[in-house]
Amino acid sequence: MKNIGFIGLGIMGKPMAKNLLKAGYPVIVYDIVEESVHELIEAGAQKGTSSEDVASQSNVIITMLPDSPEVQDAVLGEGGVIQGVKSGSILIDMSSINPKVSQEISKELEQKDVVMFDAPVSGGEPKATDGSLAIMVGGPQQTFEEVKPVLEVMGSSVTYIGEIGSGNICKLANQVIVALNIAGMGEAMVLATKAGVDPENIFNAIRGGLAGSAVLDAKMPMVLDGNFKPGGKIETHTKDLRNVLDTAKELEVPVFLTSQVMEIMQALKVDGKSKNDHGGLVQFFEKLANVEVRRK
Repeated sequence: MKNIGFIGLGIMGKPMAKNLLKAGYPVIVYDIVEESVHELIEAGAQKGTSSEDVASQSNVIITMLPDSPEVQDAVLGEGGVIQGVKSGSILIDMSSINPKVSQEISKELEQKDVVMFDAPVSGGEPKATDGSLAIMVGGPQQTFEEVKPVLEVMGSSVTYIGEIGSGNICKLANQVIVALNIAGMGEAMVLATKAGVDPENIFNAIRGGLAGSAVLDAKMPMVLDGNFKPGGKIETHTKDLRNVLDTAKELEVPVFLTSQVMEIMQALKVDGKSKNDHGGLVQFFEKLANVEVRRK
């Protein structure tokens, strides 16, 4: 049985760590928010005093943090994983960060004989809770089968993508598609509502056709209820699109549509809606058209 260290108990990390405990794995946890740590201790986890401490007691370390700087600090900073990790251990970073940063951290860990995977997820809090996340994995293929059973506790779909960094490239592609889907849904449904047609009827009519998608099925009912409680926050998706734009610039890839949605998200941030669910993109179009897409 692998001893698992889990660093980062936010909206996603907390339920993911709980699922590992439910599966019978010994888990030691650390987060700067004590309340989250206490909740996991009550669920059966052990408490770590730092990222270094967690790493020293684990042979598999999982990080689930907001962005690249937080992962760099938790892994390479003072009191970080690299200072406590044992030779032969595995680090799985499940955060959504810049792929280049994943590659840089991996090179540092190689000096300690530590294998790293970047394994970002898709599905938001509901799928983190029920263990049905989609997990995209980058790293050494020869070690993938060793970590796959751990990942399968947290996700119903665990896919090996390629070498380190490719997991986050896959996540960036995922976030582009999700963002454009939500924006397209918002624009279309505002148009329909402004025309006086019931948006719920339109949703039911198109969901089984070519316009149907997992995004539509997940987000449209929330919009109809005016429910923007976050599964995935606008501010988090904004961070992901920032990583898309940075990576696209490095690779000299034009991303016109992504840039437009990024500006919509920035406008919603100014409007005080950055902590809403990303389905709340519809509110940008609603405000401009002076109409709300809701159940009749």
